[in-house]
Amino acid sequence: MKIGILGTRGVPNFYGGFEQFAAYLSKYLVNKGHEVWVYNSNLHPYQESTWEGVSIIHCYDLEDKIGTAGQFVYDLNCILDSRKRGFDVLLQLGYTSSSIWGRLLPSQSIIVTNMDGLEWKRSKFNTYVQRFLRYAESLAVKRSDFLVSDSIGIQNYIQNKYDRSSEYIAYGADLFKSPDVNVLEKYGIAKYSYHLLIARMEPENNIEVILDGYCLSQSEEVFLVVGKTENTFAKYLIDKYKSYSNIRFLGGIYDLNELNNLRYFCRLYFHGHSVGGTNPSLLEAMASSALIVAHNNIFNQTILEKSSFYFENKEDIAKYVNADLSPAQRNNMISENLNKIEHQFSWEKIVSSYEDLFIKLKQKN
Repeated sequence: MKIGILGTRGVPNFYGGFEQFAAYLSKYLVNKGHEVWVYNSNLHPYQESTWEGVSIIHCYDLEDKIGTAGQFVYDLNCILDSRKRGFDVLLQLGYTSSSIWGRLLPSQSIIVTNMDGLEWKRSKFNTYVQRFLRYAESLAVKRSDFLVSDSIGIQNYIQNKYDRSSEYIAYGADLFKSPDVNVLEKYGIAKYSYHLLIARMEPENNIEVILDGYCLSQSEEVFLVVGKTENTFAKYLIDKYKSYSNIRFLGGIYDLNELNNLRYFCRLYFHGHSVGGTNPSLLEAMASSALIVAHNNIFNQTILEKSSFYFENKEDIAKYVNADLSPAQRNNMISENLNKIEHQFSWEKIVSSYEDLFIKLKQKN
């Protein structure tokens, strides 16, 4: 098949979740004998025409000049280009800035859209933006031939909201098999003597609830917070907890080996995400043998099931921080998560599921 992938800044991954997924998927499909094209922003640091056998189409992107609005221009340029490529399948990753151009998608291609999370629920967006995102979501559902949900919660939402079926294919992760305790020296910490949170500094990630609970516990253990600290909410958090010397805001960390080691050696890993989808950082924590305390919602529950502790308020957080867990209890939960990564959420399984879906859709078309 001839397959196009749009909706990301491009490959190889220099940015985030969808870019990482596009890299894994495109490389896998090429190795399976398909012709694969990935759309890259002209601002992407990689400027070659191919990568690992994947053909790259560089499209003009104005994000550096006009900010977020530039993403709409970039997506328009990608969609216009796709009309002349003759793709059998065109995979859209997300819909936020592409769905308004949905009428221009190539009619001869099978349009498959990964619906991402419930973007309109994010509290960083004002009422008008949230209203637009709801509209964009409805357009993506209407103008796609087939939908993919990366969590059971999203799949149920699409079915109930739009009466549309979607294929459940989660995100992926690789097992972390090379822990190195020496990595901790950089941060002045010892193994299993600190807690960890990795997230964007946004209210819906429940960072404030988690840190309030940590403070309530009166623990003297270090609490590491990883995530960019440039936005207003991050600055509010830093100011609120400035008197707690054990709470350390590390900013963004992009070295995957360092992140995996921090996850591996933490005593508790807190995952507060509450807005939709299979969150990549959750799977990476599972794959890194972290003992997880997750926000109690359907998105986290369907992934973790009984292999996590769940919280709803700061009192729950304090309880887990002060809990004296047996090694057997800890090891059982971690082993269950590692087994899930290996058999349900491995990258090999995820990308092969996409190939199976594309083949099935092509045969039906």
